[in-house]
This record gives sequence, C-alpha cells and structure tokens, in this order.
Amino acid sequence: MSMSDESAYGAAILIDELMNEDRELRLNSMRQLSTIARALGVERTRTEFIQYIRENFDDEDDEEVLLEMAEQLGVFIPYVGGAEHATVLLPPLKGLCSDGESRVRDKAVESLCKIGSQMREPDLIESFIPLLKRLADKEWTAQISSCGLFHIAYPNAPEPLRKELRTLYNQLCHDDTPLVRKAAAKNLGKFAETVEKPYLMNDIMPMFKYLSQDDQDYVRLLAVKNCAALGKLLAPQVCLAEILPVMISLAQDGSWQVRYTVADQIYELCETVGPDATRTEMVPAYVGLLRDNETEVRKAAAGKVSKFFQILSPELPVQHIFPCVKELSSDPFQEVRFALASDIMGLAPILGKDQTVEQLLPIFFSLLKDESTQIRVNIISKIEQVNQVIGIDLLSQSLLSVIDELSEAKHWRVRVALINFIPLLASQLGFGFYNDKIGALCMQWLIDKVHQVRVAAANNLKLLAEKFGPEWASEHIIPQVLDMVDDRNYLYRITILRALSLLAPVMGSEITTSTFLPVILAASTDRVPNVRFNVAKVLGYLASVVDQSVVEERIRPCLNKFNEDEDIDVRFFANKALQAIYQ
Repeated sequence: MSMSDESAYGAAILIDELMNEDRELRLNSMRQLSTIARALGVERTRTEFIQYIRENFDDEDDEEVLLEMAEQLGVFIPYVGGAEHATVLLPPLKGLCSDGESRVRDKAVESLCKIGSQMREPDLIESFIPLLKRLADKEWTAQISSCGLFHIAYPNAPEPLRKELRTLYNQLCHDDTPLVRKAAAKNLGKFAETVEKPYLMNDIMPMFKYLSQDDQDYVRLLAVKNCAALGKLLAPQVCLAEILPVMISLAQDGSWQVRYTVADQIYELCETVGPDATRTEMVPAYVGLLRDNETEVRKAAAGKVSKFFQILSPELPVQHIFPCVKELSSDPFQEVRFALASDIMGLAPILGKDQTVEQLLPIFFSLLKDESTQIRVNIISKIEQVNQVIGIDLLSQSLLSVIDELSEAKHWRVRVALINFIPLLASQLGFGFYNDKIGALCMQWLIDKVHQVRVAAANNLKLLAEKFGPEWASEHIIPQVLDMVDDRNYLYRITILRALSLLAPVMGSEITTSTFLPVILAASTDRVPNVRFNVAKVLGYLASVVDQSVVEERIRPCLNKFNEDEDIDVRFFANKALQAIYQ
C-alpha cells in the first residue's frame, strides 16, 4: 500500500521517536502505533513493523512505555490484515508476559485474550496454545501470565490437547512458587467455566480444594471467590457436599484477611449454597464473623447484615443474629458502628413491623445518639426505610424524644440531616406536629451559625408551605420570617431574603406583592453590599411571580438604581437580573 508523502513523513518521525532517549517522546509515539500502522498499510505493518517492535523493545525498561505497547497490540488485528493474520501479534506480547512488572504482564495477558478470542481455530491450535504451553514452562513471571490464557485456549482445543491443558493447569496449582499458585487460584473460576462437567469434579475440584488449603494467606483468600464461581457450575447437592465445607473452613481461617474476604462476600456465598444451608451452616459461621476479634472482619460482616437476611426464608434466625448486632451497635471501634449504621436500616422491610419495633428500633436509637457525627447522619438519612414499615406515627413518638438533642448537635451535618427529614415528619403527622413540636426549631435554624444549615432551613420552609398550603404558611411561617428580616447579623438577613425568594412561588403573586416585596425593597438600602446584591438576585426571581405591571413600576426601577451602586458585585447582579427580566 502506497503512502502519501505527508503520512510517510509523519510515520517516519513517529518510528524514530519510538527509539528516542526521551521517555516522553517514546511514550507519545507508542500511543500512536495505530497511526504508524495506517500510514504503512497492513502488509508492511504485518511483515516489517511488528518485527521491528519485537526486536527493538526487548531491552525497554520503562513500565509506562511497555504498558502502552501491550494495550495497543491488543487492538491491532485490523492493522495487520484481520483475524487470519492475528498470529503475528503473539510474539511481541509473549515477551511482555515475562516482564518483571505485574501491570505490564496483566495488560499483555488481557491483549492476548482479546486476540485469542478472535483467532481462527487452526491458528489457535497451532500458535496460541503452543505459546501458552511455552509460558507455563518458563520462569515464574511467564507461568503467572499463562494462567490467564487457559479459558481462551481450552474451548477450541481438541480432546487430547484439552487433557494436556487440564494437567498443565494442575501443575501450576501445585507449583513451588506461591505467586504462581496465586495466579492459578485467581483464574480457576474462569477456566472452570470452559471445562466439561465430568471434568469439573475429577480435575477442577481437587485443584480448588488444594488451593483452599494453601499455606499462603493470599492464595486461600482467592479460594473464597472461587466458592461462588464454582458453586454456580455444580448441581445443588454437589455444591452442598463439596463447596459448603470449604466455605465454613475459610470463615474460621487463621488469617484475618481470609475471614475478612468471607465476611465481605457473605451474600454471594450464601446465595451459592441456598437458604437451607444458610440457616443450618452459615448462620453460626456468620455469627463468628460478627464477633470476630479483628476490627476489619467485624466491619465487613456488619456492613452485610441486611444482605445476609435477604437470602433467608421467612423463619429468620433473629435469636442468633440480633444479639451480635446489638453488640456491634456499641462496638468500641467507630468504623464498625459506621458500617452497621450504613446497612442496618435496610433490615426494616425484611423484618416487618413487629420485629422492626421490637428488635430494630432500640438499635436505631442507640446509633442515633452515637458520639460519631457520621453515624448519626447515616441513621437519620435512612429513617425513611423504617418509616415505610412501621409508619410515621409510631416512629415519631420515639423520634421526638431525640429531636431536641439532635437539633443542638455540635456538627452541622447532623442538623442538616435532621432538617431534611422534617417535611416528611410534618406531612405525615399534620400541621399540629409543626405548631406544637418543631416550629420554633425551624425558625431557629434560619439563624444557625453554619451556612449549609441556614440553606437547608430556608428550603425546609418552602417544602412545608407546599405541603400545608399558602393559608397555613401565612399564619405559621411568614410572620416569623418577616420578624427576622432586620437581624443585626447581615448573614442572617441574607438567609431571610433567600427564604422569601423560595416561598414566593408557593405563596403566589398577591402575597408576594403585598407582603414580601415591600420588605425586600426596603433591604435595597442595606449598608452591607452582600445584602444589596442578594436583593438584586431575589428581585430577578420575583419578576416571574408578580404581575408585569409590578415589575415595571417597582422591581425594574430598583434594579436600575443598583446599576449605579458603588459596589461592583451589586452592579453585576443587578444587570444579570435585568437581563433575566428582558428574556
């Protein structure tokens, strides 16, 4: 294929830069291998350029350059003429599979899998499988890489070769190098998916059991993941007989990292063996994880409580699990309590009303008073899950006892979380709840020291006005808000302006014009520029609420006057509001 002079020149430069001493130039050129290949054409790329790459990068020691090379070659089949020529890409990737950097090896294996999945069956047998066998017979780095190729090679291999591949994989599982056994354990599930069912029991399961008893922790913890992967391939009774004992053993493993992996994947493991085995065998194992002496294990187990219950039948083993959960709600380590708080509210729909009231609410209120701000916020933000099960009446009776305490919480996030829940409480309990219980608090939050709390408080009033209507708001919200408009703190005056702008669309044109607008226009002469430019912003909002005549007679003149204000920000926002009115 001929090249234009321009593309030939560009390709020549990039090829030169592939060998440049400057690492950035080499990396940049490597990222443009496809550009070079398009300029050279498929024949020259296949016969010359791939060989050039293979010969000149044997001594490359820059990880990023080799990583980019491995990734680029994985999508290079179109540039060498299609799948019928894919074999030319194997040699350079084979070299990368022996690299000392694991990232490079992993990317080379990934690219080989992409190429192998597109290769013709004869080429796979004649080129890909021999490459795999050579890797498996070399040094440990190459052996590690070979483990990730079996699931590509096996499906299209003839029976004699399949037997050889199963034998070879078994050898890798028993290799003297722990990292090779780790790679074999990591890829066992993918390989097992391609193996015929008769050989699952005869060949794969012995490998699985051997690796699950390995003397290296990081090999055994990979056996946890294989429990679920292999369990999906086996008949239920076989799974119970072969997989469940391994799961129970790993849940009691001497390494906390293995036990952590079991706790972290408890739902997937229970799903593998089914609810019957979960009740009889996995409940005691899970109880052990909830009471583990390692913080990380308890944390992982605590974050899976609701998932664990999801797989159980209606006869829940509450008597076994909930004592542990209660213990965790006062665990000495905050991260354990946080994991529990993040998950436990999801139990309400599973437990039902009676059990939620009896078992869950005491834990809920214990965590609601936790010393950790994050835990209290977590619980408050998930109250709705409990509300849907037991109803707001019952929940609020218990919740009201801690609302006053939470409203004065030191951390502002707790107050914001509580404010965000007020509209739900009020809408369920009616305006009497607001008038009797929380009205004063809602106004107090408008002058909180923290900006985020004041913003949430203003939005809360708008939501309450929407739920109970303008007439109610006119009596119970508006007068109190207007009483605060002249507060000595200019930040609070700004909050009141914000509250009025949010309430205006709810209250409508008449109340906005007669009640809100005079107050807002009076604030236009405030001595603080920040208040004045907030007045400008609010007037821009109100223009869409009030009649056009009010805009022309009262709002526009005020904004025009702001255009002559000494403060640049006031002038900016006034001009922005005027533009909005024009539009």
